[in-house]
Amino acid sequence: MFKAEIKVTLKPGVLDPQAKAIADSLSVQGFSEVDAVRVGKYIEVILEADTAEAAASRVAEMGRRLLANPVTENFSFTLTPLEGEA
Repeated sequence: MFKAEIKVTLKPGVLDPQAKAIADSLSVQGFSEVDAVRVGKYIEVILEADTAEAAASRVAEMGRRLLANPVTENFSFTLTPLEGEA
């Protein structure tokens, strides 16, 4: 068993109105040191696979086919083996 931690972010240059609203609010609240904000998604998936390579292949396919919009988003992930899981 493996845990995949998947991060989906907007590609550079893609308008991010939610991030702009957060940045503006931070500025109003006195956090003037904040230079930029980007908003994304964090997805955690527990999956069964015989090897880390097999798990990585399946997670990459999930990202390409469903979790990220290839036109506007990038995705990356890390895998952690889960000890003691059957």
